[in-house]
Amino acid sequence: MLIKVAALFLVFFFVLGLFGKWRFPGQKQMAAAKCAKCGRYNIGKGPCACEKGKP
Repeated sequence: MLIKVAALFLVFFFVLGLFGKWRFPGQKQMAAAKCAKCGRYNIGKGPCACEKGKP
């Protein structure tokens, strides 16, 4: 009985993970917010720190 519960639990989380990956809101916006040069997330409208010459 305990093995059945554990197996159902794992299957449930597997399906939940697939659904979450499929329906993640804002995934395109997150990819667009990255700097093309260094890959950091750019918050705001200004240039990235790598373009300003800062570490």
